[in-house]
Amino acid sequence: MRVPRRLHDIHLLTLDLAAALLIAIVYVGFTRMPGDGVQPHYSGPAWAGVLVAAAVAFPVAARRPWPVPAAATALVGASAASLLDITREPWAAVGLTLYAVALTTPPRRSVPVLAASLALAAAAVLAGEAVVTPAETWSGAAGVAAMVWLVLGCGWAAGFAVRTRRAREADHAAHRSERAVVEERLRIARELHDIVSHSLSLIVVKAGVALHVAQRRPEEAEDALRVIEQTGRAAMTEMRRTLGVLRAGSPSAPLGPTPGVDALGGLADQARRAGVKVDLDVRLPDGGLPAGMALAVHRIVQESLTNAVKHAAPTRCRVTVEADLREVRIDVTDDGVQVSAPNGRQVTG
Repeated sequence: MRVPRRLHDIHLLTLDLAAALLIAIVYVGFTRMPGDGVQPHYSGPAWAGVLVAAAVAFPVAARRPWPVPAAATALVGASAASLLDITREPWAAVGLTLYAVALTTPPRRSVPVLAASLALAAAAVLAGEAVVTPAETWSGAAGVAAMVWLVLGCGWAAGFAVRTRRAREADHAAHRSERAVVEERLRIARELHDIVSHSLSLIVVKAGVALHVAQRRPEEAEDALRVIEQTGRAAMTEMRRTLGVLRAGSPSAPLGPTPGVDALGGLADQARRAGVKVDLDVRLPDGGLPAGMALAVHRIVQESLTNAVKHAAPTRCRVTVEADLREVRIDVTDDGVQVSAPNGRQVTG
């Protein structure tokens, strides 16, 4: 189950607050630790130690909404802790804030923040360990500084790696979305082509008939014009249904059922009105065909009848659709173009 974004953010902020409280408690404990002959201890006032602990810890709670200010505050607090002999751990709080910096800000900003953090951390550790209250040799202090650098660098690198992975996933998602849009546009374009090509073919054929017989046989011209009107209205209705996909929720463009094998009779009637005598034979298994296959059969027969109307009308056309559990077979044949021979007889061209 996918967690809502707001609840996810609240969860992460709660974890950051818990980590900040834990770090604050640990640092306050550092201020109360007694020293020994090797490791110096904090000897300042208690309120100053609590203030330094808060400066180190509480930026962790604010690292997601304000990553750079949080990192700067934690860096100042950790530097003060090192100079005052409070620090007993390798600047984990600063590493956590640098993780947020690398995660939420572009490299052109996060890299300078990392560089400044490494420089200030090295200066504070070397000064605290080898100058202010010498507890290490310079080589020992450099080793401590190297450990601090490792923590800070790993924190930043982890954030940068997660940012890179998320950016890559976002690019892949954008490409998938763009590809889906292109595929949907192609699907709609094919649907519109099938609708417009079939209907316009009938309209063109009938318009030619009406023009040819308008003066000699006006009743045939009227029939042709009636077919043109009916075909045009049907095409407009189907186009509205198809374009309704692009206007989701529009009451003026309700979506109709996907055309299938049941609509083949309507295609045959349209072809008959355009001068093609269609013999339709459909044999299907019990339960019919899946919706996607039925649509494919419908479009194949539609395109075949359109070609018959465009290139062979008036003619006779036989359409046979046979299907079983393994395959679908579609046969569309016509008698060719009927032309007049010199003796007046009709022959097939």
